[in-house]
Amino acid sequence: ELGRVGYFRPDTLPADFQAELTVTRHYTPRQYGFTFTNGIQASWVEVDADTGFVKLLKHWCVEDSGTVINPMLVDEQLRGGVVQGIGAALFEECLYSPDGQMLNANMADYLVPMAGEMPDIVCGHVETPTKQSQLGAKGVGEAGTAGAPGAVMNAINDALAPLGARVFSMPFTPERILRALGKVD
Repeated sequence: ELGRVGYFRPDTLPADFQAELTVTRHYTPRQYGFTFTNGIQASWVEVDADTGFVKLLKHWCVEDSGTVINPMLVDEQLRGGVVQGIGAALFEECLYSPDGQMLNANMADYLVPMAGEMPDIVCGHVETPTKQSQLGAKGVGEAGTAGAPGAVMNAINDALAPLGARVFSMPFTPERILRALGKVD
């Protein structure tokens, strides 16, 4: 109650009383300075061989985040990370002029994924509690970002394989896909 009044209603406290709300807590992992998360991702894409355009149809992400405390929040952290990873795989690239000037330094020219371009992202969980934390929880924020580019690249290369083409350099733009297909120089 005192904390609520001190934070939300300091006007009700005596004039000479200064509410200073401070909490300090330190945590030291038991054995290592970090925890490991494990996961797997897969993408289902459609590649138009005439235009080089990639359409994301579905993406799956299964992550071992240890004890999942808030499943909905963890799912959204995974989805946010996956969108960042898809952005790296398909859109985001810094372009520079020969004299080192960035050519796409504004949001009109620097491409990022938009909601309408994102597939349905299905999240799954495996719970292997870690002994490193009191609750058995592990990190989850980076999980989607790390695996998504590889999943997208593998899906694109699976789609291009019957045509004898492969791409390796991100972002996997239509121009790079058409170059891999031998349709542009």
